[in-house]
Amino acid sequence: MTADGVPLPVPKLDARQLLLEVNRSTGAGLEFTGHAAAGEVGAAFVRWPDGRDGVLTRGSGSLTELRRTAEVLEEARGRGLPVPEYQLLAEVPDGVGVVQERLPGRPPTTVDRALLESMITLADRFTGLAPDLPVPSLHLLESGPGFCLHESLQRYDDRSRKLLGWVHEVGRAETTEMTGDDLVHLDFHTGNVLVDDAGTITGIVDWDGIGRGDRRFGLVTLRFDAHVAVPDADLAWFDEHLDRVLAPDVLRLYWAHMSLRLVDWSIRHHTPADTTRWLDFAAIRMN
Repeated sequence: MTADGVPLPVPKLDARQLLLEVNRSTGAGLEFTGHAAAGEVGAAFVRWPDGRDGVLTRGSGSLTELRRTAEVLEEARGRGLPVPEYQLLAEVPDGVGVVQERLPGRPPTTVDRALLESMITLADRFTGLAPDLPVPSLHLLESGPGFCLHESLQRYDDRSRKLLGWVHEVGRAETTEMTGDDLVHLDFHTGNVLVDDAGTITGIVDWDGIGRGDRRFGLVTLRFDAHVAVPDADLAWFDEHLDRVLAPDVLRLYWAHMSLRLVDWSIRHHTPADTTRWLDFAAIRMN
């Protein structure tokens, strides 16, 4: 906790230390080739002795859970989805090191309606891909593991406390979790796709916290991202799409989760201006 009682930020990845631990545990002989520029917590580029390129991260979950993630992604790859192969899972002192295939392409430099529509279309291909995965908690009544922390909203200011009260209200409603057996990417935003020179999506990355539920949850995540990625764009078409494909109570549920997640994260990792922006945006569907 900070001096005023706000939970501390999530620490950045020490990529070189993690690489040392993975090599020591497995004898993989991976070489560090650079830091990945995107991402809030961090990832590193590595190279195998045979020349293959990979991406090193610290996995969220146990070795068993991450093996299950690898299996589901392999099935998605078999259906033609541009998701990475998990090349190595290694138990290390503070968790599990994950080496994923480095997919072709680069993060998009331009976010426009075409990219957003491509991501919306791509999400439909997650249908029915995760019948055996657990349903992830939306953390509306209790803090999550390092994110969606209620304490930060409770201690920040009157607006954040009002938002937290609404989140609790939504969490006490009859529908409190996702349903369905779709593959759910819990952080489906424009920073987690790769594109080629023509703007075609070549990869979807950052599958931490994979789950079973409603693929359309990712569209609400994407709508929050679009608020920042294209702040001056007319996104009425996107809002109309959400209203068309999601029942009001389901949209309210997902909106409450994303509001909690991003306000908490901004309080602990960004500036008061960022927190105000997310409080303002969350309020447009608080009902």
